[in-house]
Amino acid sequence: MKGLFTIGTERRFADELARVVLAEHGGDPLSLADVLILLPTRRSVRALREAFLRAADGTPTILPRMAPLGDVDDGEWEIASGDGDALTLPPAIDMAEREALLAQFVAAFKDDQGHPIAQSAAQALKLARELALLLDELAIEGVSFDQLEGLVEGNFASHWQRTLRFLAIVGEAWPQLLTERGRIDAIERRTLAIRNQATRWRANPPSTPVIAAGSTGSQPATRELLATIGELPQGAVVLPGLDRDMDEASWNVLDPSHPQYGLHELLGALGRTRADVAEWPGAVGGSARHFLLSELMRPAETSESWVKPEAASLEHLTRTDCATPHQEALVVALALRSVLDTPTRTAALVTPDRELARRVTAELKRWQIDIDDSAGASLVDTPPAGLLHALIATVDAGFAPVELLALLKHPLCTLGHDRAFVLDATRRLDRKCLRGLKPAAGLTAIRARVAEAKFGDPADRTAVQTLLDQLDEATSTLVALMQSDATPDALIDATVAAAEKLSPTVTLWSGDAGSALADVLGRLRTAWTGTPAIASGEWPGLFAAMLEPETIRPAFGRHPRLFIWGPLEARLQRADLLVLGGLNEGTWPPSVETGPWINRPMRAALGLQQPERRIGLSAHDFVAALGAERVLLTRAEREGGAPTVPSRWLARLDALFGYEPGGNAPVPEYILRGRRSFVAWAEAIDRPDSYAPWQRPEPRPPIEARPTRLSVSSVEQWRRDPYGLYARRILGLQALDPLEAELGAADRGNALHDALDEFLRAHPSGILPPDAVREFEELGEKHLADLLTAPAERAFWWPRFQRLARWFVAHENARRANGTRLLTSESNAAMTVGRASHPLRIEARADRVDELGHGDWEIIDYKTGRVPTKDELDALFAPQLLLEAAMAERGGFEKITGKAETVHLSYWQANGLGDGGKVSEIKGSDELVAKMMVLVEKMAEHFANPDTPYPALPWPAYGPHFNDYAHLERVAEWSTAGGGDE
Repeated sequence: MKGLFTIGTERRFADELARVVLAEHGGDPLSLADVLILLPTRRSVRALREAFLRAADGTPTILPRMAPLGDVDDGEWEIASGDGDALTLPPAIDMAEREALLAQFVAAFKDDQGHPIAQSAAQALKLARELALLLDELAIEGVSFDQLEGLVEGNFASHWQRTLRFLAIVGEAWPQLLTERGRIDAIERRTLAIRNQATRWRANPPSTPVIAAGSTGSQPATRELLATIGELPQGAVVLPGLDRDMDEASWNVLDPSHPQYGLHELLGALGRTRADVAEWPGAVGGSARHFLLSELMRPAETSESWVKPEAASLEHLTRTDCATPHQEALVVALALRSVLDTPTRTAALVTPDRELARRVTAELKRWQIDIDDSAGASLVDTPPAGLLHALIATVDAGFAPVELLALLKHPLCTLGHDRAFVLDATRRLDRKCLRGLKPAAGLTAIRARVAEAKFGDPADRTAVQTLLDQLDEATSTLVALMQSDATPDALIDATVAAAEKLSPTVTLWSGDAGSALADVLGRLRTAWTGTPAIASGEWPGLFAAMLEPETIRPAFGRHPRLFIWGPLEARLQRADLLVLGGLNEGTWPPSVETGPWINRPMRAALGLQQPERRIGLSAHDFVAALGAERVLLTRAEREGGAPTVPSRWLARLDALFGYEPGGNAPVPEYILRGRRSFVAWAEAIDRPDSYAPWQRPEPRPPIEARPTRLSVSSVEQWRRDPYGLYARRILGLQALDPLEAELGAADRGNALHDALDEFLRAHPSGILPPDAVREFEELGEKHLADLLTAPAERAFWWPRFQRLARWFVAHENARRANGTRLLTSESNAAMTVGRASHPLRIEARADRVDELGHGDWEIIDYKTGRVPTKDELDALFAPQLLLEAAMAERGGFEKITGKAETVHLSYWQANGLGDGGKVSEIKGSDELVAKMMVLVEKMAEHFANPDTPYPALPWPAYGPHFNDYAHLERVAEWSTAGGGDE
């Protein structure tokens, strides 16, 4: 068999190839073994092996020699070609070593002011990877570094001129560095191996069949080899999905974004036309699907010749436009799962969207399905790598509570103890020592908190101290290195040593993840040995960047009939159902970027392909997959709350059949099929058949458990949310302080109260002194010192305090000039209500009480936050001042002799806004106080009954503004029940 062939996209490429090769050579097993088949990738090699097994119907067969063109190594190329000359090429440089060396070049690259272009070692490594891609592209296209030097004097902006000079330096230094090390770039080595093989075959054509199948010849070296194979006595080139029926007008105007562009360029390089390409024996052309794909991808220049395909061409196709990425993942998972109901049938998700792949993998766990993902899993997401990340983050953060707990709670962290001991000690450390304000950096500050904390059992304190001592011992070397400049190889050694003290080595390095991490760290240590030291603080970012591209694939245990493939891995492969997911612009096709090192004019001057070529390759993959026997197309209409744009190919499909989303035309059947089946299933799978809301929580504690003493703030909670009072006062549940808490509004309010109290105690009566504002500001400096340490905080809050000081002194002098005098500041008061058999004592601490005249008092409440609304006051949901007024009328204030005859109530907004403050007087307070007392007496009587419940949020409109018990009240589970007071 000799010549140029094609297998249409509507056929199973691997099966057709295997069938014909087996028919041609299968009669003689030795003849079949002499056949050499070159394929694009390793996965396509595996797919063809399986196709030969299917074609042979299980009969034992000696398979042809097969090897990948795209990523061939020494052994495979030697076996495939039957020639050991490939071994004469220098070995390829290790990828990690290459990146480390290029990162040093990037780190030395400075701008015109002498500042490094890369702001950190991690950024230098990421830019080095982009630089490596550029070097590979230059090697693939055969562009010499001399051409880069020729661009330096071109008409480019100054920063591009500087970049070109840097690239010219790299172009000169990099080959020399490789020569010194006896290495060669992997891409260059593969290119040379392919070109050398083409040269050997031209000089000495093999006497056995050579078939190159599935390649589009996107690289010059590959095109040269394909041209050579096409001229061999028994050479055959089998192209994937050449459109032999496209009209010449369309063929002649193809652009790089068209799926046929690569084959168009390949035929041109081979000096052939489509007329020279024969149909692969047995392959059927001219089907409805083939016509659909051809018309779908017709170039825009000839779109006036569009012919609407028959409806039958869409019978294999279903489309689902999902509301969110979550729904898309669920739709895909349901489609894959449905295939398993039929024995032997297979299904695959084909997508470049790794986030979608991860979501689908998670959704399939519903049915205990572990899908075979060709891309594997990211190494950084595995437990061993997670432990190292947590370790480095903890040391970098100075053992801050959040990072420290993340490390100690990691499942692999044992510190030489059993896991139960570590968890128990960690939880006690968390609750007793780490809550509240963030401690100073280092374990010394945490040890001080441990020494001051109250532990019920001395053994608990000892366990926590032991845990910290062993953590200190395990990390001391790493701490010292990370606090100064250190070399990456030394940091890797220290990180590994510390991790091995945190976790037993038999656990840390075991399993697929552990062994893969050990291998990666070994390669990284070798690669970064001898590199310069990095600055303190850079190790976390550099370590994350080092591990970022690493993946891990489980050796076994994945589902044999379900797969996730990237578009490249899907080439030449088929399944009974192909799901093409993530069909949005920017995902499939991908967004086009030129990269950070050269721009579009530079690419054109160098003869490099423009980024749109990637769209053409992506389009070829899409069309090849769309020709499968059964296809599901999926996309998400919104992502991150923002609308997405459908893939251009979906838009073409709609336009081809005259459908405009949102228009008046009927929805095509292929879209309705998706809505009726997969989308409907996704909407129904988590929807219960019926919904019976739970009843509102209404606990009924015994009388002896009910409180007999409440503060006025507790009365407000009792009024707004009785369940919250029950949880706090009867169950004794207190919200834990957050980790690394910051001083906030409540702390500012307390500090301001203290400053006002001290100022008033110093000047209880009379006109204030001339320097009162200065004195008040000094008290503000004293009490607000801890809150104003950060420059940004001080710049924001101190001017507001100064406005408050001026307003307060002026307002105070005006009141005192009218005869007002201070009775007490921050004074306690109390009264008793309820039945004699079960009295309730209500206590208060008033911010301030003034005397306006004989028996005429004013109770003032300072507010730095919100002030109760008139509606809340009228509905008696803001009882604090009303109850304090009742206490004043009853003589309930400790520091004031006698009773008030008349009480005025007001809020002073001491927030520094506007003029600095504002007085809000409660109108009609006498009537409100009387109503409040009637209500509180009624509540005391009512809750003294053991049958009276403490309901959750009986008045939803007046619920507490800050509710620590909302998660216990589980409002969403009962709020739709209706009835009651809602």
